[in-house]
Amino acid sequence: MSQEPLIQINHMNHGYMMAGQRMPILQDISMTVNHGEFVAIIGPSGSGKSTLMNMIGCLDLPNSGEYILDGQNVRKTSDNRLAKIRNEKIGFIFQSFNLLPKLSAIENVELPLIYRGLPYRERKKRASQALEQVGLHERMYHRPNQLSGGQQQRVAIARALAGDPPLLLADEPTGALDTHTGKEVMQMIKTLNQQGHTIILITHDLDIADQAKRVIRIQNGVLTEDRRNPE
Repeated sequence: MSQEPLIQINHMNHGYMMAGQRMPILQDISMTVNHGEFVAIIGPSGSGKSTLMNMIGCLDLPNSGEYILDGQNVRKTSDNRLAKIRNEKIGFIFQSFNLLPKLSAIENVELPLIYRGLPYRERKKRASQALEQVGLHERMYHRPNQLSGGQQQRVAIARALAGDPPLLLADEPTGALDTHTGKEVMQMIKTLNQQGHTIILITHDLDIADQAKRVIRIQNGVLTEDRRNPE
């Protein structure tokens, strides 16, 4: 396991221009995430957690400060390089699953591997293994509308896993699920962390956040708490 942090954010600031003035969203954010951690970032609507998620996920770049992901200074990179970093370094798990309805489960899982340029047989092998890992090997040729919400989220988790990225970034992963299914998905996420995957989970739900090993709270664009839960 690497001794260097997976994520190092130093004095990150970000805002948007409105009526000729910059409205601050993130203010002097500094945080470190080590390999193998399971971190929840929690905050109410408007707290800045979604903007912070976009920064961590390389979907946007901060106005100032430093973001180093797996040894790379993200803020000083081109758009093409940023897309490559997203594809290779981050596995995204979204609340709304973001599956393409006309593709089967295995074809959805393959998509990031196609963009990475992997050969056909290697893509199929990795996608099949990822679906087996989440317990959906027998449903790999089902389309999303033939799967339950929980199964769709498991396909999304398999898609995130298939490329073997150093970071899994989960945005409200249980938000579209019923309570029972949400518990199953959270158990799967915890199991993945126990297997060594680094996970950052974005949520507004304290019960969900408290299942992580570490909880970071954001309020009005400022980190207000960083605590570790007992093992």
